[in-house]
Amino acid sequence: MLAETLSASIVGVEGVAVRVEVDVAFGLPALTIVGLAGSQVQEARERVRSAIRNSGFELPARRITVNLSPADLPKDGTGYDLAIAVGILAASGQLRSVERLADTALVGELALDGAIRPVAGTMALGAAARAAGVPGLLVGSGATAEAAAVAGLEVHGAASLGEAVAHLTGVRKLPAIAPTPLPAAPMRVDAPDLAEVHGQPLGRRALEIAIAGRHNLVLSGPPGIGKTLLLRCAAALLPPLDDEEAVEVSRIYSVAGLLDRRAPLLRARPFRAPHHTISTQALVGGGPRVRPGEASLAHRGVLLLDEMLQFRADALDALRQPLEAGTVTIGRVEGALTMPASFALLSAFNPCPCGWLGARTRACTCEEGTARRYASRLSGPLRDRIDLWVTMDAPVARVDTDGVEPSSAVSHRVAAAWHRQRERQGIANGELPPRELADRNGFGPAVMGLLAQRGRRFNLSPRRLHRTARVARTIADLAGSTSVGREHLDEALRYRAEVASR
Repeated sequence: MLAETLSASIVGVEGVAVRVEVDVAFGLPALTIVGLAGSQVQEARERVRSAIRNSGFELPARRITVNLSPADLPKDGTGYDLAIAVGILAASGQLRSVERLADTALVGELALDGAIRPVAGTMALGAAARAAGVPGLLVGSGATAEAAAVAGLEVHGAASLGEAVAHLTGVRKLPAIAPTPLPAAPMRVDAPDLAEVHGQPLGRRALEIAIAGRHNLVLSGPPGIGKTLLLRCAAALLPPLDDEEAVEVSRIYSVAGLLDRRAPLLRARPFRAPHHTISTQALVGGGPRVRPGEASLAHRGVLLLDEMLQFRADALDALRQPLEAGTVTIGRVEGALTMPASFALLSAFNPCPCGWLGARTRACTCEEGTARRYASRLSGPLRDRIDLWVTMDAPVARVDTDGVEPSSAVSHRVAAAWHRQRERQGIANGELPPRELADRNGFGPAVMGLLAQRGRRFNLSPRRLHRTARVARTIADLAGSTSVGREHLDEALRYRAEVASR
C-alpha cells in the first residue's frame, strides 16, 4: 500500500517542500530511505522503528521503502522523522482516516519513546509548507511559537507521535496555536554608552553617520585609544527592526538554530562580532551542509570586525560580494545558493604590527616595509568598499565633564534620520543605487557637478564617488535637510581614506 505525507527541507536559509512517499510491500523486512538522504536522515530508520513500537503501534514486518521527493535535492536533518512515521502507519493501514494528511505538513524529530522534539529552521520549514499551498502544520509542542510566527498557517503542536496520530485521524483534535505577535522594540542593555568615550569627536561623528545610513566604517589608530569601545557603542544606536525585517531576520536565526523558541521573533537589529580566528566558511557561510555564516547572521544589522587586519586575507576578500550586493552566493557542484547578507561593516585595526605608526605619544618600532605589508592585508577593492575612514590618536587630555552626548541622545538623531530616508526612498542610504542619485532624493545638478569636480581633484573611483554621495545624503538627513548641500558633501569627503592608495 502507498501513502504520502508532506514535510520540508532547508536549502540555505529557505525552506523547500518535500513529499514523503511510503510504500509497504511484501518482501524481506527492511526499511529503506531513498532520495539523496544524508546521514542524519538515514539514522531516522532506528528512531522511527523505536518510536512506532513505543507508541503502541506496529511496525509491519514487510519491505518498507521511503522516497523523499524531489529526489535530486540533498536532504539532511531530523525534521522528516514525524512525516516518515505517519507515512508508515498510513501505508500499513493503521490509521482510520488519512484525509488530513493532504492539508497538513509534518515537521519534527522523534525520540525513541515517541516524543516529538523541535528542529532548527521550523520557521523556514513552515513558510515552505505555506508556499506549497498546505494550510496546516503539525510540529512538536516545543516549536509551536516559532511555527506560529509564519503568517497564514494553521499550527498545531503535539507532544508525541500518539497525539499527532489522534489529531490526524480526528480522534482528538489539537487546538490551533494563536499567531505569535511581534514583540515591542527592546532596549540594548549589554552595550557600552557613548558617554564612556571621552574625546574622539571625529570617530563619534563617523559612527553616528555609519549607523544612521548603514555605511561601512573603519577606525585606525594605536592601541588603547577607544576604537573597540566606540564601535561596541553602536549596538545601542541601532533602530529596531520593522515588521517585515523582523520576520526575515528571525527566519535566518531559525535556520541557524539560534532562536529562543519561547520568543522567536527578533526586534533588535543583529550585532555580530566574530573573533579574528574565524574561518572563511564561518564568516560568509558554507560547509558540507550550507548554513548561514556571520555575514548572513548580521543581515539588516552590524558586523563588527575588531583587529580587522588579523583576519585571514581570503576571509576579508570574501566580504567583497556582500558589501556590494548585499548577498552571499555559495557555489556547489549541484548548484549555487544565495543567502541574504546586507549589513553595515564596522571595523578597527592598528596601523602596524606594533600599533604605534603615526602616533604622537610613542614611536613605531616596526622594521621598514613591515607596516606597508601589514596594511596590504586589506586589498584595494575591499578598501574601495569602505564608506568612512577615520584615523584616530590618543586624546590630548581626558576631561570627565567635556559634555559628550550619551547613546540615548545620539540614537534619537539616528532614528529620525532613519525615518527620513525610509519615508523618502524606502531603503537605507547605504543601499541607494547610482540611478537614485537624482533630484527627487535631494541630489540637485549643482551638488552633482561639485561631486564630479571633487572626484577629479582627489582621483576618486566611480564607486568611491557613489559611496561619498550616499554618505553626504545621510549627513543631510542627520541635519534635517531635504537636499544635499555643499557642506554635507565636504564633510563626507573628510572621511575618504588617505591610506587607501598605499
